[in-house]
Amino acid sequence: MSVTGAGHNADLIVINGRVQTMDDDNPAAEAVAVKDGAIIALGSRAAIEELKGPATNVIDAKGGSVVPGFIEAHMHLFSGGAELAHLQLTGIHGFDALQKAIRDYAPTRPDAPMLVGQGVDYTVLGSERVTRHHLDAILPDRPFCMAAPDHHTMWANTKALEMAGILQGRRFGPGNEIVMGDDGLAAGELREGEAFGPVLDLAGESRVRLGLATGGEPDPMPTAAERAADRDIMRRGLAWCARHGITSIQNMDGNLYQLELLAEIEAEEGLPCRVQIPFHYKNFMTLDMLDKASTMAERYNSEWLSSGMVKVFYDGVLDSWTAVMVEPYADRPDWVGEPLFTPQQFIDLAVAVDKRGLQIAVHSIGDGAVRAVLDGYEAAQKANGRRDSRHRVEHIEVTTTADVPRFAELGVIASMQPPHPPGAMDFPLEPTVSRIGPARWPLSYAWRTLKDAGAHVVFASDWPVSPIDPILGIQAAVLRKPWADSDPDQSFSLHEALAAYTVEGAYAEFAEHRKGTLKPGYMADLVVLSADIEKTAPADLHKVRPVTTICGGKITYQA
Repeated sequence: MSVTGAGHNADLIVINGRVQTMDDDNPAAEAVAVKDGAIIALGSRAAIEELKGPATNVIDAKGGSVVPGFIEAHMHLFSGGAELAHLQLTGIHGFDALQKAIRDYAPTRPDAPMLVGQGVDYTVLGSERVTRHHLDAILPDRPFCMAAPDHHTMWANTKALEMAGILQGRRFGPGNEIVMGDDGLAAGELREGEAFGPVLDLAGESRVRLGLATGGEPDPMPTAAERAADRDIMRRGLAWCARHGITSIQNMDGNLYQLELLAEIEAEEGLPCRVQIPFHYKNFMTLDMLDKASTMAERYNSEWLSSGMVKVFYDGVLDSWTAVMVEPYADRPDWVGEPLFTPQQFIDLAVAVDKRGLQIAVHSIGDGAVRAVLDGYEAAQKANGRRDSRHRVEHIEVTTTADVPRFAELGVIASMQPPHPPGAMDFPLEPTVSRIGPARWPLSYAWRTLKDAGAHVVFASDWPVSPIDPILGIQAAVLRKPWADSDPDQSFSLHEALAAYTVEGAYAEFAEHRKGTLKPGYMADLVVLSADIEKTAPADLHKVRPVTTICGGKITYQA
Protein backbone atom coordinates (compact mmCIF):
# COMPACT_ATOMS: atom_id res chain seq x y z
CA MET A 1 0.00 0.00 0.00
CA SER A 2 1.10 3.56 -0.64
CA VAL A 3 0.03 6.24 1.83
CA THR A 4 0.83 9.91 1.78
CA GLY A 5 -0.81 11.87 4.51
CA ALA A 6 -1.15 8.87 6.84
CA GLY A 7 -2.48 9.93 10.20
CA HIS A 8 -4.81 12.49 8.63
CA ASN A 9 -8.48 11.64 8.33
CA ALA A 10 -9.70 11.20 4.76
CA ASP A 11 -12.67 13.22 3.47
CA LEU A 12 -13.93 10.19 1.57
CA ILE A 13 -12.96 6.55 1.20
CA VAL A 14 -14.10 3.93 -1.27
CA ILE A 15 -13.90 0.40 0.14
CA ASN A 16 -14.64 -3.13 -1.03
CA GLY A 17 -13.81 -2.31 -4.65
CA ARG A 18 -11.93 -3.87 -7.51
CA VAL A 19 -9.73 -0.81 -8.04
CA GLN A 20 -8.19 -0.66 -11.50
CA THR A 21 -5.68 2.14 -11.12
CA MET A 22 -4.40 2.14 -14.73
CA ASP A 23 -1.00 2.66 -13.05
CA ASP A 24 1.40 -0.05 -14.30
CA ASP A 25 3.53 0.20 -11.13
CA ASN A 26 0.57 -0.44 -8.80
CA PRO A 27 -2.26 -1.84 -10.95
CA ALA A 28 -4.82 -2.96 -8.35
CA ALA A 29 -6.13 -2.18 -4.87
CA GLU A 30 -9.20 -2.78 -2.69
CA ALA A 31 -9.79 0.75 -1.49
CA VAL A 32 -9.02 4.44 -2.12
CA ALA A 33 -8.73 7.41 0.26
CA VAL A 34 -9.37 11.01 -0.77
CA LYS A 35 -8.60 14.32 0.97
CA ASP A 36 -8.81 17.93 -0.25
CA GLY A 37 -9.74 16.85 -3.77
CA ALA A 38 -6.77 14.51 -4.23
CA ILE A 39 -6.06 10.81 -3.77
CA ILE A 40 -3.96 10.28 -0.65
CA ALA A 41 -3.80 6.48 -0.51
CA LEU A 42 -4.61 3.21 -2.28
CA GLY A 43 -4.36 -0.19 -0.66
CA SER A 44 -6.15 -2.87 1.31
CA ARG A 45 -9.51 -2.18 2.91
CA ALA A 46 -7.99 -2.49 6.39
CA ALA A 47 -5.20 -0.01 5.65
CA ILE A 48 -7.53 2.55 4.06
CA GLU A 49 -10.09 2.28 6.89
CA GLU A 50 -7.36 3.47 9.27
CA LEU A 51 -7.75 6.86 7.57
CA LYS A 52 -11.47 7.00 8.43
CA GLY A 53 -12.51 9.74 10.85
CA PRO A 54 -15.92 10.69 12.27
CA ALA A 55 -16.73 12.91 9.27
CA THR A 56 -15.33 10.63 6.54
CA ASN A 57 -17.80 9.73 3.80
CA VAL A 58 -17.59 5.96 3.19
CA ILE A 59 -18.64 4.50 -0.16
CA ASP A 60 -19.00 0.73 -0.41
CA ALA A 61 -18.21 -0.38 -3.95
CA LYS A 62 -19.78 -3.80 -3.22
CA GLY A 63 -17.21 -5.61 -5.33
CA GLY A 64 -17.66 -3.35 -8.34
CA SER A 65 -14.80 -1.90 -10.35
CA VAL A 66 -13.36 1.46 -9.34
CA VAL A 67 -11.67 3.17 -12.30
CA PRO A 68 -10.29 6.62 -13.09
CA GLY A 69 -12.97 9.13 -14.09
CA PHE A 70 -13.70 8.89 -17.81
CA ILE A 71 -12.15 11.64 -19.93
CA GLU A 72 -14.44 12.53 -22.83
CA ALA A 73 -11.88 13.67 -25.40
CA HIS A 74 -14.27 14.83 -28.13
CA MET A 75 -17.79 16.11 -27.50
CA HIS A 76 -20.11 19.11 -27.84
CA LEU A 77 -21.39 20.11 -24.40
CA PHE A 78 -23.63 23.11 -25.12
CA SER A 79 -25.48 21.73 -28.15
CA GLY A 80 -25.62 18.28 -26.55
CA GLY A 81 -27.30 19.74 -23.46
CA ALA A 82 -29.86 21.50 -25.67
CA GLU A 83 -30.55 18.38 -27.74
CA LEU A 84 -31.57 16.35 -24.70
CA ALA A 85 -34.94 18.13 -25.08
CA HIS A 86 -35.29 17.39 -28.82
CA LEU A 87 -37.13 14.51 -30.50
CA GLN A 88 -34.81 11.47 -30.48
CA LEU A 89 -35.09 9.47 -33.71
CA THR A 90 -32.24 6.97 -33.29
CA GLY A 91 -33.31 3.51 -34.42
CA ILE A 92 -36.47 4.70 -36.24
CA HIS A 93 -36.94 3.00 -39.64
CA GLY A 94 -39.62 3.37 -42.28
CA PHE A 95 -42.06 6.18 -43.08
CA ASP A 96 -44.79 4.95 -40.73
CA ALA A 97 -42.49 4.82 -37.70
CA LEU A 98 -41.04 8.25 -38.56
CA GLN A 99 -44.53 9.70 -38.93
CA LYS A 100 -45.68 8.29 -35.60
CA ALA A 101 -42.63 9.61 -33.75
CA ILE A 102 -42.99 13.13 -35.16
CA ARG A 103 -46.76 13.32 -34.71
CA ASP A 104 -46.51 12.01 -31.13
CA TYR A 105 -43.84 14.60 -30.29
CA ALA A 106 -45.37 17.72 -31.88
CA PRO A 107 -48.26 18.15 -29.38
CA THR A 108 -45.83 17.91 -26.45
CA ARG A 109 -44.11 21.11 -27.65
CA PRO A 110 -47.08 23.35 -28.55
CA ASP A 111 -45.13 26.60 -28.12
CA ALA A 112 -41.88 25.57 -29.79
CA PRO A 113 -41.15 27.96 -32.69
CA MET A 114 -39.44 25.09 -34.50
CA LEU A 115 -39.58 21.33 -33.92
CA VAL A 116 -36.22 19.58 -34.14
CA GLY A 117 -35.45 15.87 -34.43
CA GLN A 118 -32.06 14.24 -33.85
CA GLY A 119 -30.27 11.05 -34.84
CA VAL A 120 -32.23 10.00 -37.93
CA ASP A 121 -30.44 7.49 -40.17
CA TYR A 122 -29.57 8.47 -43.74
CA THR A 123 -31.37 5.25 -44.70
CA VAL A 124 -34.50 5.90 -42.61
CA LEU A 125 -36.58 5.39 -45.80
CA GLY A 126 -34.39 2.60 -47.16
CA SER A 127 -32.72 3.54 -50.44
CA GLU A 128 -35.09 6.50 -50.96
CA ARG A 129 -33.57 9.85 -49.95
CA VAL A 130 -35.70 12.01 -47.65
CA THR A 131 -37.26 15.15 -49.18
CA ARG A 132 -39.39 18.00 -47.87
CA HIS A 133 -42.40 16.28 -49.42
CA HIS A 134 -42.04 13.29 -47.08
CA LEU A 135 -41.92 15.65 -44.10
CA ASP A 136 -44.82 17.76 -45.43
CA ALA A 137 -46.95 14.60 -45.52
CA ILE A 138 -46.18 14.10 -41.81
CA LEU A 139 -46.31 17.70 -40.52
CA PRO A 140 -47.35 20.33 -43.06
CA ASP A 141 -48.37 23.24 -40.83
CA ARG A 142 -45.44 23.61 -38.39
CA PRO A 143 -41.76 24.08 -39.21
CA PHE A 144 -39.84 20.87 -38.67
CA CYS A 145 -36.28 19.74 -39.32
CA MET A 146 -34.31 16.66 -38.36
CA ALA A 147 -30.60 15.96 -38.23
CA ALA A 148 -28.55 12.92 -39.19
CA PRO A 149 -26.58 11.44 -36.29
CA ASP A 150 -23.36 12.99 -37.62
CA HIS A 151 -24.92 16.50 -37.51
CA HIS A 152 -23.62 17.22 -41.01
CA THR A 153 -26.95 16.77 -42.86
CA MET A 154 -30.44 17.97 -42.00
CA TRP A 155 -33.80 17.58 -43.69
CA ALA A 156 -36.51 20.24 -43.42
CA ASN A 157 -40.15 20.51 -44.40
CA THR A 158 -41.42 23.22 -46.76
CA LYS A 159 -42.69 25.40 -43.89
CA ALA A 160 -39.22 25.48 -42.32
CA LEU A 161 -37.49 26.19 -45.65
CA GLU A 162 -39.92 29.04 -46.40
CA MET A 163 -39.55 30.62 -42.95
CA ALA A 164 -35.75 30.36 -43.20
CA GLY A 165 -35.79 32.04 -46.62
CA ILE A 166 -34.00 29.22 -48.42
CA LEU A 167 -36.79 27.46 -50.34
CA GLN A 168 -35.45 29.12 -53.51
CA GLY A 169 -31.92 27.95 -52.68
CA ARG A 170 -28.84 29.95 -51.74
CA ARG A 171 -25.11 29.75 -52.46
CA PHE A 172 -22.77 28.98 -49.58
CA GLY A 173 -19.05 28.42 -49.01
CA PRO A 174 -17.14 25.25 -49.97
CA GLY A 175 -18.64 21.98 -48.76
CA ASN A 176 -22.05 23.51 -47.87
CA GLU A 177 -25.05 22.82 -50.10
CA ILE A 178 -28.81 23.15 -50.34
CA VAL A 179 -29.78 20.16 -52.48
CA MET A 180 -32.15 21.44 -55.19
CA GLY A 181 -35.08 19.54 -56.68
CA ASP A 182 -36.14 19.21 -60.33
CA ASP A 183 -38.81 21.87 -59.66
CA GLY A 184 -36.12 24.49 -59.03
CA LEU A 185 -36.87 24.60 -55.29
CA ALA A 186 -34.93 23.22 -52.34
CA ALA A 187 -35.51 19.47 -52.09
CA GLY A 188 -35.31 19.51 -48.29
CA GLU A 189 -31.79 18.08 -47.80
CA LEU A 190 -29.28 20.53 -46.33
CA ARG A 191 -25.60 19.59 -46.23
CA GLU A 192 -23.29 21.13 -43.61
CA GLY A 193 -23.79 23.94 -41.12
CA GLU A 194 -24.03 26.99 -43.36
CA ALA A 195 -26.84 25.34 -45.32
CA PHE A 196 -28.97 24.27 -42.34
CA GLY A 197 -28.01 27.18 -40.07
CA PRO A 198 -30.91 29.41 -41.27
CA VAL A 199 -33.38 26.62 -40.44
CA LEU A 200 -31.92 25.82 -37.03
CA ASP A 201 -31.90 29.52 -36.13
CA LEU A 202 -35.72 29.37 -36.16
CA ALA A 203 -35.57 27.12 -33.08
CA GLY A 204 -34.32 30.01 -30.95
CA GLU A 205 -31.26 28.03 -29.87
CA SER A 206 -28.73 29.75 -32.09
CA ARG A 207 -26.45 30.60 -29.14
CA VAL A 208 -25.80 26.91 -28.41
CA ARG A 209 -24.51 26.48 -31.96
CA LEU A 210 -22.24 29.53 -32.16
CA GLY A 211 -19.21 27.57 -30.96
CA LEU A 212 -19.71 25.26 -33.94
CA ALA A 213 -21.23 27.57 -36.54
CA THR A 214 -19.14 30.75 -36.32
CA GLY A 215 -16.76 30.48 -33.36
CA GLY A 216 -18.00 33.98 -32.53
CA GLU A 217 -19.93 35.58 -29.70
CA PRO A 218 -23.68 36.20 -29.35
CA ASP A 219 -24.78 39.43 -31.03
CA PRO A 220 -26.70 41.03 -29.47
CA MET A 221 -25.45 39.78 -26.11
CA PRO A 222 -28.14 37.75 -24.32
CA THR A 223 -30.39 39.24 -21.67
CA ALA A 224 -29.97 38.13 -18.05
CA ALA A 225 -32.91 35.72 -18.52
CA GLU A 226 -31.44 34.26 -21.71
CA ARG A 227 -28.06 33.87 -20.03
CA ALA A 228 -29.68 32.07 -17.10
CA ALA A 229 -31.47 29.74 -19.56
CA ASP A 230 -28.15 29.03 -21.28
CA ARG A 231 -26.51 28.21 -17.95
CA ASP A 232 -29.33 25.73 -17.33
CA ILE A 233 -28.63 24.07 -20.69
CA MET A 234 -24.96 23.78 -19.70
CA ARG A 235 -25.95 22.33 -16.32
CA ARG A 236 -28.15 19.75 -18.04
CA GLY A 237 -25.21 18.72 -20.25
CA LEU A 238 -22.77 18.58 -17.33
CA ALA A 239 -25.17 16.45 -15.26
CA TRP A 240 -25.58 14.07 -18.22
CA CYS A 241 -21.78 13.71 -18.35
CA ALA A 242 -21.45 13.07 -14.60
CA ARG A 243 -24.24 10.48 -14.80
CA HIS A 244 -22.09 8.53 -17.28
CA GLY A 245 -18.94 8.59 -15.17
CA ILE A 246 -17.29 11.47 -17.02
CA THR A 247 -15.06 13.76 -14.95
CA SER A 248 -13.21 15.64 -17.74
CA ILE A 249 -14.52 17.07 -21.01
CA GLN A 250 -12.46 18.14 -24.01
CA ASN A 251 -15.06 20.14 -25.88
CA MET A 252 -14.71 20.35 -29.65
CA ASP A 253 -16.46 23.62 -30.37
CA GLY A 254 -16.07 26.86 -28.54
CA ASN A 255 -16.19 30.58 -27.98
CA LEU A 256 -15.62 32.95 -25.08
CA TYR A 257 -19.32 32.85 -24.19
CA GLN A 258 -19.19 29.14 -23.32
CA LEU A 259 -16.20 29.76 -21.03
CA GLU A 260 -18.05 32.64 -19.34
CA LEU A 261 -21.16 30.53 -18.75
CA LEU A 262 -19.10 27.72 -17.23
CA ALA A 263 -17.16 30.21 -15.07
CA GLU A 264 -20.49 31.56 -13.77
CA ILE A 265 -21.66 28.03 -12.89
CA GLU A 266 -18.30 27.36 -11.21
CA ALA A 267 -18.68 30.52 -9.12
CA GLU A 268 -22.28 29.68 -8.19
CA GLU A 269 -21.99 26.03 -7.21
CA GLY A 270 -18.81 24.53 -8.64
CA LEU A 271 -18.47 22.43 -11.78
CA PRO A 272 -19.25 18.67 -11.73
CA CYS A 273 -16.75 18.07 -14.56
CA ARG A 274 -13.50 19.68 -15.65
CA VAL A 275 -13.98 21.35 -19.03
CA GLN A 276 -11.63 22.46 -21.79
CA ILE A 277 -13.16 24.81 -24.39
CA PRO A 278 -11.24 25.58 -27.61
CA PHE A 279 -11.20 28.61 -29.87
CA HIS A 280 -12.93 27.54 -33.10
CA TYR A 281 -11.10 28.83 -36.17
CA LYS A 282 -13.29 28.99 -39.28
CA ASN A 283 -12.22 29.32 -42.91
CA PHE A 284 -13.61 32.85 -43.19
CA MET A 285 -11.31 34.08 -40.41
CA THR A 286 -7.89 35.70 -40.74
CA LEU A 287 -4.78 34.64 -38.82
CA ASP A 288 -4.77 37.78 -36.64
CA MET A 289 -7.99 36.49 -35.05
CA LEU A 290 -5.84 33.89 -33.27
CA ASP A 291 -5.12 36.67 -30.77
CA LYS A 292 -8.47 35.70 -29.24
CA ALA A 293 -7.33 32.07 -28.92
CA SER A 294 -4.26 33.22 -27.00
CA THR A 295 -6.41 35.47 -24.78
CA MET A 296 -8.79 32.58 -23.99
CA ALA A 297 -5.79 30.37 -23.13
CA GLU A 298 -4.32 32.98 -20.78
CA ARG A 299 -7.59 33.85 -19.07
CA TYR A 300 -8.79 30.28 -18.51
CA ASN A 301 -6.07 27.87 -17.42
CA SER A 302 -7.24 26.20 -14.19
CA GLU A 303 -7.69 22.48 -13.58
CA TRP A 304 -11.48 23.02 -13.74
CA LEU A 305 -11.83 25.34 -16.72
CA SER A 306 -9.29 25.81 -19.47
CA SER A 307 -8.78 26.63 -23.14
CA GLY A 308 -5.40 26.46 -24.93
CA MET A 309 -6.69 24.64 -28.02
CA VAL A 310 -7.72 25.71 -31.53
CA LYS A 311 -10.39 23.54 -33.20
CA VAL A 312 -10.67 23.41 -36.99
CA PHE A 313 -12.83 21.57 -39.53
CA TYR A 314 -10.92 20.48 -42.64
CA ASP A 315 -13.71 18.42 -44.26
CA GLY A 316 -17.23 17.06 -43.75
CA VAL A 317 -18.44 13.45 -43.55
CA LEU A 318 -18.51 10.36 -45.75
CA ASP A 319 -22.28 9.92 -45.87
CA SER A 320 -22.91 13.22 -47.71
CA TRP A 321 -19.74 12.95 -49.84
CA THR A 322 -18.29 15.99 -48.02
CA ALA A 323 -15.27 14.17 -46.54
CA VAL A 324 -12.09 14.78 -48.57
CA MET A 325 -10.54 11.66 -50.10
CA VAL A 326 -7.21 10.93 -51.81
CA GLU A 327 -8.93 8.77 -54.44
CA PRO A 328 -12.55 9.26 -55.59
CA TYR A 329 -15.49 7.82 -53.65
CA ALA A 330 -16.28 4.22 -54.54
CA ASP A 331 -19.88 5.16 -55.38
CA ARG A 332 -19.06 8.55 -56.98
CA PRO A 333 -16.01 7.99 -59.18
CA ASP A 334 -15.63 11.63 -60.28
CA TRP A 335 -15.62 13.16 -56.79
CA VAL A 336 -13.08 13.42 -53.95
CA GLY A 337 -14.88 16.03 -51.82
CA GLU A 338 -14.14 19.71 -51.33
CA PRO A 339 -11.88 20.84 -48.47
CA LEU A 340 -12.86 23.73 -46.21
CA PHE A 341 -9.29 25.07 -46.48
CA THR A 342 -6.74 24.73 -49.28
CA PRO A 343 -3.70 22.69 -48.22
CA GLN A 344 -1.59 25.88 -48.18
CA GLN A 345 -4.17 27.78 -46.10
CA PHE A 346 -4.07 25.00 -43.55
CA ILE A 347 -0.25 24.95 -43.49
CA ASP A 348 -0.25 28.71 -42.81
CA LEU A 349 -2.80 28.22 -40.03
CA ALA A 350 -0.94 25.30 -38.42
CA VAL A 351 2.35 27.24 -38.43
CA ALA A 352 0.65 30.30 -36.88
CA VAL A 353 -1.20 28.37 -34.13
CA ASP A 354 1.82 26.23 -33.30
CA LYS A 355 4.01 29.34 -33.03
CA ARG A 356 1.71 30.60 -30.26
CA GLY A 357 2.29 27.40 -28.29
CA LEU A 358 -1.34 26.34 -28.62
CA GLN A 359 -2.63 22.84 -29.38
CA ILE A 360 -4.53 22.18 -32.63
CA ALA A 361 -7.39 19.68 -33.12
CA VAL A 362 -8.70 19.18 -36.66
CA HIS A 363 -11.82 17.33 -37.81
CA SER A 364 -10.42 15.17 -40.62
CA ILE A 365 -12.55 12.24 -41.76
CA GLY A 366 -11.38 11.40 -45.29
CA ASP A 367 -7.85 10.18 -46.00
CA GLY A 368 -7.24 13.30 -48.09
CA ALA A 369 -8.09 15.51 -45.12
CA VAL A 370 -5.94 13.43 -42.76
CA ARG A 371 -2.97 13.77 -45.12
CA ALA A 372 -3.40 17.55 -45.53
CA VAL A 373 -3.58 18.03 -41.76
CA LEU A 374 -0.48 15.90 -41.12
CA ASP A 375 1.29 17.95 -43.81
CA GLY A 376 0.31 21.10 -41.90
CA TYR A 377 1.69 19.71 -38.63
CA GLU A 378 4.92 18.68 -40.36
CA ALA A 379 5.27 22.18 -41.83
CA ALA A 380 4.72 23.69 -38.37
CA GLN A 381 7.55 21.56 -36.94
CA LYS A 382 9.88 22.63 -39.73
CA ALA A 383 8.97 26.31 -39.33
CA ASN A 384 8.89 26.58 -35.54
CA GLY A 385 11.10 23.72 -34.36
CA ARG A 386 9.95 20.49 -32.78
CA ARG A 387 8.21 20.72 -29.40
CA ASP A 388 5.84 18.52 -27.39
CA SER A 389 2.82 19.98 -29.17
CA ARG A 390 0.45 16.96 -29.11
CA HIS A 391 -1.55 18.29 -32.05
CA ARG A 392 -4.58 16.15 -32.77
CA VAL A 393 -6.39 14.66 -35.74
CA GLU A 394 -10.08 14.09 -34.97
CA HIS A 395 -11.98 11.07 -36.37
CA ILE A 396 -9.55 9.63 -39.02
CA GLU A 397 -12.29 7.47 -40.50
CA VAL A 398 -10.07 6.59 -43.47
CA THR A 399 -6.29 6.84 -43.81
CA THR A 400 -3.52 5.50 -46.05
CA THR A 401 -0.56 3.18 -45.53
CA ALA A 402 1.82 6.09 -46.17
CA ASP A 403 0.24 8.27 -43.47
CA VAL A 404 -0.07 5.68 -40.66
CA PRO A 405 3.55 6.01 -39.39
CA ARG A 406 3.44 9.82 -39.54
CA PHE A 407 1.32 10.05 -36.36
CA ALA A 408 4.10 8.64 -34.19
CA GLU A 409 6.84 10.39 -36.18
CA LEU A 410 5.20 13.80 -35.69
CA GLY A 411 3.95 13.13 -32.14
CA VAL A 412 0.34 13.60 -33.31
CA ILE A 413 -2.62 12.23 -31.32
CA ALA A 414 -5.17 10.04 -33.12
CA SER A 415 -8.53 11.05 -31.60
CA MET A 416 -11.08 8.39 -32.55
CA GLN A 417 -14.61 7.33 -31.63
CA PRO A 418 -15.55 3.66 -31.06
CA PRO A 419 -19.29 4.33 -31.68
CA HIS A 420 -18.59 5.63 -35.21
CA PRO A 421 -17.67 2.64 -37.40
CA PRO A 422 -20.83 1.51 -39.18
CA GLY A 423 -22.08 -1.68 -37.56
CA ALA A 424 -20.16 -1.10 -34.31
CA MET A 425 -23.03 0.53 -32.44
CA ASP A 426 -25.97 2.55 -33.79
CA PHE A 427 -24.77 3.51 -37.27
CA PRO A 428 -25.92 1.20 -40.10
CA LEU A 429 -23.41 -0.20 -42.59
CA GLU A 430 -24.95 1.65 -45.50
CA PRO A 431 -24.38 4.05 -47.11
CA THR A 432 -20.96 4.50 -45.50
CA VAL A 433 -19.24 1.22 -46.38
CA SER A 434 -20.21 1.57 -50.05
CA ARG A 435 -18.95 5.16 -50.12
CA ILE A 436 -15.58 4.01 -48.75
CA GLY A 437 -15.32 0.92 -50.95
CA PRO A 438 -13.68 -2.43 -50.07
CA ALA A 439 -10.20 -1.30 -51.18
CA ARG A 440 -10.13 1.22 -48.32
CA TRP A 441 -11.83 -0.91 -45.65
CA PRO A 442 -8.55 -2.23 -44.17
CA LEU A 443 -7.55 1.32 -43.17
CA SER A 444 -11.01 2.56 -42.12
CA TYR A 445 -11.43 3.44 -38.43
CA ALA A 446 -7.99 1.87 -38.04
CA TRP A 447 -7.52 2.13 -34.26
CA ARG A 448 -5.35 -0.97 -33.90
CA THR A 449 -3.23 -0.19 -36.95
CA LEU A 450 -2.47 3.30 -35.63
CA LYS A 451 -1.83 2.10 -32.07
CA ASP A 452 0.51 -0.64 -33.28
CA ALA A 453 2.37 2.00 -35.30
CA GLY A 454 3.08 3.90 -32.08
CA ALA A 455 0.36 6.54 -32.15
CA HIS A 456 -1.37 7.74 -28.99
CA VAL A 457 -5.00 6.72 -29.66
CA VAL A 458 -7.57 8.52 -27.52
CA PHE A 459 -11.26 7.49 -27.47
CA ALA A 460 -14.44 9.53 -27.10
CA SER A 461 -18.10 9.61 -28.20
CA ASP A 462 -18.49 12.88 -30.16
CA TRP A 463 -21.75 13.34 -28.22
CA PRO A 464 -24.43 14.27 -29.28
CA VAL A 465 -23.38 12.62 -32.57
CA SER A 466 -23.25 9.29 -30.68
CA PRO A 467 -24.51 8.26 -27.23
CA ILE A 468 -22.22 9.73 -24.59
CA ASP A 469 -21.81 6.53 -22.55
CA PRO A 470 -18.08 5.60 -22.33
CA ILE A 471 -18.97 2.04 -21.34
CA LEU A 472 -20.89 1.59 -24.60
CA GLY A 473 -17.83 2.93 -26.40
CA ILE A 474 -15.57 0.49 -24.56
CA GLN A 475 -17.91 -2.36 -25.51
CA ALA A 476 -17.91 -1.23 -29.16
CA ALA A 477 -14.10 -1.15 -29.15
CA VAL A 478 -13.80 -4.63 -27.65
CA LEU A 479 -16.46 -6.22 -29.90
CA ARG A 480 -15.39 -4.49 -33.15
CA LYS A 481 -15.57 -6.88 -36.11
CA PRO A 482 -14.02 -6.38 -39.59
CA TRP A 483 -16.42 -5.79 -42.49
CA ALA A 484 -14.61 -8.44 -44.56
CA ASP A 485 -12.71 -11.52 -43.38
CA SER A 486 -9.60 -10.25 -45.17
CA ASP A 487 -9.61 -6.93 -43.26
CA PRO A 488 -7.35 -6.55 -40.21
CA ASP A 489 -8.82 -6.80 -36.72
CA GLN A 490 -9.02 -3.23 -35.33
CA SER A 491 -10.52 -4.14 -31.94
CA PHE A 492 -9.00 -3.21 -28.56
CA SER A 493 -8.67 -5.27 -25.40
CA LEU A 494 -10.74 -4.14 -22.40
CA HIS A 495 -7.65 -2.66 -20.73
CA GLU A 496 -6.62 -0.81 -23.91
CA ALA A 497 -10.12 0.61 -24.35
CA LEU A 498 -10.25 1.73 -20.71
CA ALA A 499 -6.84 3.36 -21.12
CA ALA A 500 -8.04 5.20 -24.24
CA TYR A 501 -10.86 6.77 -22.14
CA THR A 502 -8.58 7.59 -19.18
CA VAL A 503 -4.78 7.50 -19.52
CA GLU A 504 -4.73 8.68 -23.14
CA GLY A 505 -7.37 11.34 -22.49
CA ALA A 506 -5.16 12.80 -19.77
CA TYR A 507 -2.16 12.69 -22.12
CA ALA A 508 -4.15 14.52 -24.80
CA GLU A 509 -4.55 17.51 -22.48
CA PHE A 510 -1.00 17.43 -21.05
CA ALA A 511 -2.37 16.26 -17.68
CA GLU A 512 -1.01 12.72 -17.40
CA HIS A 513 0.89 13.76 -14.25
CA ARG A 514 -2.41 14.70 -12.51
CA LYS A 515 -5.22 12.51 -13.82
CA GLY A 516 -6.16 9.50 -15.94
CA THR A 517 -4.70 7.08 -13.38
CA LEU A 518 -5.41 6.49 -9.69
CA LYS A 519 -2.32 7.19 -7.60
CA PRO A 520 -1.42 9.32 -4.57
CA GLY A 521 -1.22 13.01 -5.36
CA TYR A 522 -3.45 12.71 -8.43
CA MET A 523 -6.87 14.39 -8.72
CA ALA A 524 -9.62 12.46 -6.96
CA ASP A 525 -11.54 11.82 -10.19
CA LEU A 526 -12.96 8.29 -10.12
CA VAL A 527 -15.98 6.17 -10.92
CA VAL A 528 -17.51 3.28 -9.00
CA LEU A 529 -19.16 0.78 -11.35
CA SER A 530 -22.03 -1.61 -10.68
CA ALA A 531 -19.99 -4.76 -11.41
CA ASP A 532 -16.45 -6.01 -11.85
CA ILE A 533 -15.83 -4.89 -15.42
CA GLU A 534 -12.89 -7.30 -15.84
CA LYS A 535 -15.09 -10.29 -15.03
CA THR A 536 -17.98 -9.14 -17.25
CA ALA A 537 -18.45 -10.86 -20.61
CA PRO A 538 -17.81 -8.39 -23.47
CA ALA A 539 -21.37 -8.84 -24.75
CA ASP A 540 -22.70 -7.79 -21.31
CA LEU A 541 -20.51 -4.74 -20.77
CA HIS A 542 -23.41 -2.39 -21.53
CA LYS A 543 -25.12 -3.66 -18.36
CA VAL A 544 -22.29 -2.25 -16.21
CA ARG A 545 -23.38 1.19 -14.99
CA PRO A 546 -21.72 4.05 -13.12
CA VAL A 547 -23.03 3.95 -9.54
CA THR A 548 -21.03 6.86 -8.12
CA THR A 549 -19.03 9.53 -9.95
CA ILE A 550 -16.48 11.51 -7.94
CA CYS A 551 -14.74 14.57 -9.38
CA GLY A 552 -12.23 16.55 -7.36
CA GLY A 553 -13.22 14.51 -4.31
CA LYS A 554 -16.89 15.55 -4.56
CA ILE A 555 -19.72 13.17 -5.46
CA THR A 556 -21.16 14.50 -8.73
CA TYR A 557 -23.54 11.60 -9.43
CA GLN A 558 -25.00 8.79 -7.38
CA ALA A 559 -27.41 6.21 -8.79
